Amino acid sequence: MRKALQQKIIQICNDKISAKGEGVGLSFYAFFANKNDNPELIMEVATWWIMIHKFDHFEKGVKIKKLVQSEMEDHG
Repeated sequence: MRKALQQKIIQICNDKISAKGEGVGLSFYAFFANKNDNPELIMEVATWWIMIHKFDHFEKGVKIKKLVQSEMEDHG
């Protein structure tokens, strides 16, 4: 997943966790506006979320943040 998208996901996770607590659940749609203005980017995240990690529709924000941070560290 591209670095700018990883950074965006971490920021949104931080925002949601700060607003709603560490138990907040997110879907991959949380990282996009409520319109299909960038289908390629949505598919990139959907592939990462559904096909690669086989996540449920909602996952804990802290889990997603930790995973993305780990992947950023692994890939420099």
